[in-house]
Amino acid sequence: MGKWIKREVAVTKTVDYKAAGVDIEAGNEAVRRIKQSVESTFSSQVLTSLGGFGAMYDLKAIAEHYRHPVLVQSIDGVGTKMMVAKLMQCFDTIGRDLVSATTNDIIVLGATPLTLLDYIANDKLHPAVIEKIVEGMAAACRENHISLVGGETAEMPGTYLPGEYDLVGVVTGVVEKDQAILGHDIVPGDVLLAFPSSGLHTNGYSLARKLFFDVGGYQVTSRLPALPVTLGEALLTPHVNYTLPVLHLLSQKIHIKGMAHITGGGLLENLPRMLPANCAVDMVRGACPVLPIFDAMQRLGQLPDEEMYRTFNMGVGLVMVVAPASVTAMRAALTHFPLFPLYDIGQVVSGQRTVRLI
Repeated sequence: MGKWIKREVAVTKTVDYKAAGVDIEAGNEAVRRIKQSVESTFSSQVLTSLGGFGAMYDLKAIAEHYRHPVLVQSIDGVGTKMMVAKLMQCFDTIGRDLVSATTNDIIVLGATPLTLLDYIANDKLHPAVIEKIVEGMAAACRENHISLVGGETAEMPGTYLPGEYDLVGVVTGVVEKDQAILGHDIVPGDVLLAFPSSGLHTNGYSLARKLFFDVGGYQVTSRLPALPVTLGEALLTPHVNYTLPVLHLLSQKIHIKGMAHITGGGLLENLPRMLPANCAVDMVRGACPVLPIFDAMQRLGQLPDEEMYRTFNMGVGLVMVVAPASVTAMRAALTHFPLFPLYDIGQVVSGQRTVRLI
């Protein structure tokens, strides 16, 4: 019979949480750094301060403006755009990307964003980096009247590679039930109007990094003839937030039948998400200007149009479907938003939730 032998290891010094790779004091320092920025986003409806177990948000005043309020929620992240931020050591705009990625996903349903929760994970917590990320987040929240009510900063050595960060957000909004935009009344003959994007926004970065850094051999500091800034700066261009112009259109009683935020899956995958079963889309290539960064990637990868339009937004950030009779009123309502030009990019036709590029 064999013997079970107990092994003992001599411990010559205290093995605490910091020795295991988690620095509690660094976490506390990060909270101290971001406290003012976070609380600058609070509306009078926020009842709790930073550092509590949960966030409380008073719905009474808001509910009085609705007959049948419905909560709308979405979760999203910035994906591998964070790796470009790491290469650039520039983290002051990536928080803005998170706010745009999440809020744009609920405004397409007609919802008004109210609150945001964030989750920042890394291998080793650097309070100065957290501060920059949250400052950008807070600035975007203030601009769009969203309360950044809480978040989680997770330091997980062994889970993430050195210097890696992951950034995720959960947005909550509200919409009147009978005014939710679900695409049910879209019919053939309706037109597609688009707000342009500023670049890749927060999608397609795995392919973009492969093309620029591996295939092309470029660095973030490289300058391409077609780009007015360095490659890194072009890739970090912030995701446009469409909350204010969309909510303005809705407040002006413009009847928007359906909307699509062009995210992962590009135009070919996202446009069908707003269509009813009997409708398809004919979309005109280049009707909304295709930005030079997309042309550069297509040349590097020798990619067909179908692949480009299935991966990237190709210059189109958000698409709205309206009846032809609504176009003039929509354009007039947007005169106060000169940074949001409107492009006619196609029409709805009979079909089965497909997109044809023409």
